[in-house]
Amino acid sequence: MKTIALAIAFLSFSRTVAAAPNILLVLTDDHSVPHLGSYGSKDVRTPNFDRFAAQGMRFEKFFTVAPQCVPSRAGLLTGRSAVAARMTRFNSPLPADIVTLPEVLRDKGGYFTGICRRSFHLDGPGNQGPVTKALYDKHGLETFERRVDFLDRSSGRDQTRTKVNAFFDKAPKGKPWFLWVNFNDPHHAWDNNAVAHPPNPKTLKLPPSLPDLPGVREDLSRYLGEVMRVDEEFQWVLDIVKQRGFADDTLVLFAGDNGYAFPHGKGSLYDPGLNVPFIVRWPGKVKAGAVAAELASGEDVAPTCLDAAGIAAPKGMTGRSLMPVLSGKAHEPRKFIFAERGVHGSSAFNEKTASSSYDLSRVVRSDRYKLIYNCTPWMRYQPVDSAGGPGWKQIVAAHEAGQLAAPFVRAYFTHPRPIYEMYDLQSDPAELNNLAGNTDLVQVQRELRHALLEKMLLDQDYLPLPIE
Repeated sequence: MKTIALAIAFLSFSRTVAAAPNILLVLTDDHSVPHLGSYGSKDVRTPNFDRFAAQGMRFEKFFTVAPQCVPSRAGLLTGRSAVAARMTRFNSPLPADIVTLPEVLRDKGGYFTGICRRSFHLDGPGNQGPVTKALYDKHGLETFERRVDFLDRSSGRDQTRTKVNAFFDKAPKGKPWFLWVNFNDPHHAWDNNAVAHPPNPKTLKLPPSLPDLPGVREDLSRYLGEVMRVDEEFQWVLDIVKQRGFADDTLVLFAGDNGYAFPHGKGSLYDPGLNVPFIVRWPGKVKAGAVAAELASGEDVAPTCLDAAGIAAPKGMTGRSLMPVLSGKAHEPRKFIFAERGVHGSSAFNEKTASSSYDLSRVVRSDRYKLIYNCTPWMRYQPVDSAGGPGWKQIVAAHEAGQLAAPFVRAYFTHPRPIYEMYDLQSDPAELNNLAGNTDLVQVQRELRHALLEKMLLDQDYLPLPIE
């Protein structure tokens, strides 16, 4: 009887170990929908991403928890909003008491965990001054050396294969692993020569939220060139996973960390700032070529990975596992997604500070409608990162010359901005016609505001509440 009991226990343990997938999380930087071939773009050549999408499930409505690198990544790794994770100030270290996905995988699932390539952004700024550095050291604010087994804080593109292989060289045989790989592309500033044959600026299809100006087209061509370049780098990582014999038992998740650095994009709560590519491949578990049209949030990534590994999400993770979606099982879809905007970068605040550096706002989005709540409407709008480029300079010049179309004038140059913005995404996907206060949509606005109020209360948000 004892032998039989031991055999049953061993078989049960073996099944548990076998069920735990390796997990690869890959992020591009500042990458909006629809800028991949698999998302319908005819202007960009991304054969590797497109093949990957054909092997897994592509999400059409995946939204990050913030339109900026640091808070967005905090949401992905902690399964909660950036507000709840206390990461809305951009250049902040993740608080030591906020538990991350790799920690839970290691502690509860025996995973070997690692991070590599571009800065992962969650241990504070890498270029600390002497006073800040002393305080970081005094209080032990850099925590990721303790959170993961393998940490590459920042490496160049030429080190991608070296660093990924170094992780696998150190990974113990027989243990499941988690690896988070971060890319630079297509982050601003965009290179002129990212690829040999970038898209022709003159033939590009512009997003409806951008005016048709030569500088905008030039910027978009260079941006798409970097998307094409990162397509190659993505395949490098997949090739190593395959060469190491892990392709069939690895859950691979690919996403953009936030939207592209154009007006209405990065740093804003419009869809181009939050709606990013998200594709999941897990051979034998996720149907190849599937498309998910329902809402999904950056908060959902960590709970999904834990669910796949058979580990319960810890208290504090407010995201939902996407495993029912990925496996085609019955589930209750999200009714809303939420996101926040806070400080960007570490610039000093003064009378010339624009919204690109400092803007406090929140958003709630349903399948059809969106409500933006601006708590600093007096901040003059300016796109994050790209304000010095030809695109924005020409937009400003066209406005000053009285030649900019009225919808773009309202979108970029209204001052002060409205406290509330509401958009019907079905009739106005460019989010240029603010319907806040429309008497025909009073009930819709009330429902959105109440949902946002509930989220802000539960996350202990520090901004004034949108009470009617």
